[in-house]
Amino acid sequence: MFSFEGIVAVPETLIERTQLQKAMVFELSFARAEGILRGDEVADWPEHLQSASQRQRQHYDARIPESVSEGDIAIAEHAARNLVFMLSSVQAQRSGTVLEQSPVIPGLGWVASGNGDFALGSMLIEVKHTERNFGSGDFRQVMMYWLLKYARSIENEGDVWSEILFLNPRRNAALLLNYDKLLQSASARLNRVELIELLRSAVSQEVERR
Repeated sequence: MFSFEGIVAVPETLIERTQLQKAMVFELSFARAEGILRGDEVADWPEHLQSASQRQRQHYDARIPESVSEGDIAIAEHAARNLVFMLSSVQAQRSGTVLEQSPVIPGLGWVASGNGDFALGSMLIEVKHTERNFGSGDFRQVMMYWLLKYARSIENEGDVWSEILFLNPRRNAALLLNYDKLLQSASARLNRVELIELLRSAVSQEVERR
């Protein structure tokens, strides 16, 4: 793990005072970061709240606020600026690469397609606004993303990601991993093709049970 020089973590004392769900506060910050990346230096918080609410409605326990406080805005702005700084720093180290927002995660069988957070060339970037370190659940998520992407690449000869970068703007923390090494450590020595066949088998069995 590493951190970025030039930014600081969002103060926990500020986060503790929010009346919103933590997930909503940082969903708001993600919407604000997207606005900054579009070139919107002046924040449109009602629009950002609407965007964040649309994402949070995908979660059954989400509580959608009618408005946000100045303290919530301060948290969201801080985390958003941190994220944009992180992305810009990484992109600057990879000359010629284009930052892709919401890269498509292909579906397979009953597994629906979706979107990741960002991609930069052969690197997938996932953003986690948590108070903890990156954990097993995060690794399982991005391994599934890679397998779905690889399954599609076999069909259309497309590219696959070779690295995964986790970013946590809340804590100013990051973790860069090589996908092959991550897969090897979690796959019981199965190779890429064997993993895909295992995934296809699992998908097929679930369809048959339904």
